[in-house]
Amino acid sequence: MNGLMMNVPLSVTSIMEHAERVNGTTEIVSYTRDNPRHRYNYRDAFRRTRQLANSIADWGLAQGDRIATLAWNDYRHFETYYAAACSGYVCHTINPRLFPEQVTYIINHAEDQYVFFDLDFLPLVEGVAAACPGVKGWIVLTTEEHMPETSLANVLCYETLLAAGDTSFEWPQLDENAACALCYTSGTTGNPKGVLYSHRSTMLHAYATMMPDAMGLSSRDVVLPIVPMFHVNAWGTPYSCPMAGAKLVFPGSKMGDGATLAALINEEGVTMSAGVPTVWLGLLAYLKTSGQRVESLQRIIVGGAACPLSIMEDFDKYGVETRVGWGMTEMSPLGSVNSSPSNRDKYSDEEFAKLRLKAGRPIFGVEMKIVSDSGEEQPWDGVAFGSLKVRGPWICSSYFKLDGSDAHAEEGWFETGDVATIDPDGFMAITDRTKDVIKSGGEWISSIEVENVATDHPKVAEAAVIGHFHPKWSERPLLIVVRNTDGQDLTAEEMLAWFDGKIAKWWTPEAVEFVDELPHTATGKLQKVTLREMFKDYSFPG
Repeated sequence: MNGLMMNVPLSVTSIMEHAERVNGTTEIVSYTRDNPRHRYNYRDAFRRTRQLANSIADWGLAQGDRIATLAWNDYRHFETYYAAACSGYVCHTINPRLFPEQVTYIINHAEDQYVFFDLDFLPLVEGVAAACPGVKGWIVLTTEEHMPETSLANVLCYETLLAAGDTSFEWPQLDENAACALCYTSGTTGNPKGVLYSHRSTMLHAYATMMPDAMGLSSRDVVLPIVPMFHVNAWGTPYSCPMAGAKLVFPGSKMGDGATLAALINEEGVTMSAGVPTVWLGLLAYLKTSGQRVESLQRIIVGGAACPLSIMEDFDKYGVETRVGWGMTEMSPLGSVNSSPSNRDKYSDEEFAKLRLKAGRPIFGVEMKIVSDSGEEQPWDGVAFGSLKVRGPWICSSYFKLDGSDAHAEEGWFETGDVATIDPDGFMAITDRTKDVIKSGGEWISSIEVENVATDHPKVAEAAVIGHFHPKWSERPLLIVVRNTDGQDLTAEEMLAWFDGKIAKWWTPEAVEFVDELPHTATGKLQKVTLREMFKDYSFPG
């Protein structure tokens, strides 16, 4: 017997329609190249979205065709998200920080029909256009007044295109399982892989991120998404914020500028923000030097890389709650959130410091398990570790136009590539990437834990640990450090002494090497493959 409930499809279109009707007067503020503080509301945004949809309809695209973006976080990119997806096409966000060869590969592999791009990325677009013959048009996200001279053929002005469209549009009825967005992973090896999100998965993910122990969004919030809209849909905030009725503040190209971020937070009353650790380091550095505070800011979500304890403790001083989030492009991306500050009184200072470094508890909708090398599921005791696998309604079942993958070897589960432990309370801790595990004398060492301790040193800007050949122990940890501006006198001896009493003695790195910078992917992830290549001929001191 089935329930007697209406079968209304879960579509991104419903977010737009709800936000326009119910949250229409809520503001969207954007920093753009042609306007440092553009301001309008959801009702304005979706009126313009209908105009854009009408203009796109004249292109003769088929349902499921891909429309790409190379753009910052701002209102025009937001409009493109909805005009493309709600018209039945797929909004394909491309990371402009990738190498031109990768951008070319992604555009051609996705078979993008049109590409919307910001003025800042004109040189990139001009460099790849000739190698992307399938693209029928390039749309510059600006006004006629700011249109550049360009060698591009078939180039259009966004505002001119939009102005030609009528403000009335009949949105098509879409199957909730239809694709709505596409994002390619930026792995450290091989070609990027496409993750194709459905309307249903996007809606369910947006619902989940709004829960109190996740991002905790409501109509009372003012949200600053610093994580890029070209990187896993800014962690879902372009969908969850209009759904909740939260005010949106987009930082445009200034997502790494501490002064601009502080100004946006203070002048717009931002209560919640989300970004990677490097962003928060920049903001904290500006706050310290300027003496400013961020009184309205209540909480931040930190993800994309391990968050040093020092960032959390610095934000504690400003009265800002730090929540660590974990996920992947393949997971839409949110998988777990650490909301341990809400239970601070339960723990001693030492226990709390260890707990808040964990990736947190899985949000409802994400099921996790850890398995041994032989495939046996491991207990949630906080000690046993294994390969982390996940499943759920917003986790990819396969990659776009790719038959089979090691990540989907076990039917119904996705292999994350992370090694993790899970404690009895459900707190998951990433201890390594599968390919980065260090085994010394047959015993396992967590490179991430060693890195966390290293980055807590006041003279360290960034640190990485890799396993390197050792004649006696087979492998030992090598610590690679970037000194900060105040720590140029930091020695290897001082660095190694820092670990005393903080980690197991035998986990202490065998040696320390200092470098000017560490290699990262376009999304800020550490490239340990590159580090291993850099130090392949290294020998530990005798």
